[in-house]
Amino acid sequence: MEFKDVILLLHPIVTVVVVFPLIGIVVNRALQTRQRRLQTATGGKSKIPPSTGQEHVQLGRWLAGGVVGVVLLAFANDIFGTIVDNKIWAQNPFRVLLVGIIFGVAITSLGLLYRAKTRLWRGIFATLTGMSLVVLGCQDGVYRKTDQWYISHYYYGVTAALLMIFSLAILREIYQDKTNRWRTVHIVLNSIALLIFIAQGITGTQALLEVPLAWQEPYIQKLYEQQCDKQPCTLQVAPAPQKPQ
Repeated sequence: MEFKDVILLLHPIVTVVVVFPLIGIVVNRALQTRQRRLQTATGGKSKIPPSTGQEHVQLGRWLAGGVVGVVLLAFANDIFGTIVDNKIWAQNPFRVLLVGIIFGVAITSLGLLYRAKTRLWRGIFATLTGMSLVVLGCQDGVYRKTDQWYISHYYYGVTAALLMIFSLAILREIYQDKTNRWRTVHIVLNSIALLIFIAQGITGTQALLEVPLAWQEPYIQKLYEQQCDKQPCTLQVAPAPQKPQ
């Protein structure tokens, strides 16, 4: 594999090694926390330790950052790979600079969202982080599969990241609201997020099959040019010129 292919695999590697295990642990802690709350609400005792709730919160914060991080990693690979391949920095350096600034805004806003305490600033930093993700997702080179959005790894991923950002932003409200309305919102939205994560596992596997390695790209491009996905055809590609010894 070429170096470009290794970079391409960083996104699924981090997702499988870090994000998916965190999802399982966070869901487990969430179920335990709810079970303990129901048991103690009736005046009974629970064998589930009180620290389970804090573990759920802490691991959930890590999960939110991990999800946004792997989305940014995928965007960086697609966008900067396109910039390098098409030499866009020579044609439009301002655009390259602007893309770099948006990446910086996304990362900085996410970091400040973790530190913000007032509702206003959490709303501002959450909005900036979410907007940065959406803008980056609209750049050339991002594999969106818009014509089949309902099975698009991109759309599921951005939606999951936005839900994680929102959950991070309302974390204080969940514990300060005595009516439990924010807790209910949190449960509903993260139940939806769990279903999206399952869809991510399916569409991510599909995307790995659809995105070719570097040496396969010219052959795949010829297949699409001749519409071999719609009709039988025979493909012959001229061998790449050999490098001088």
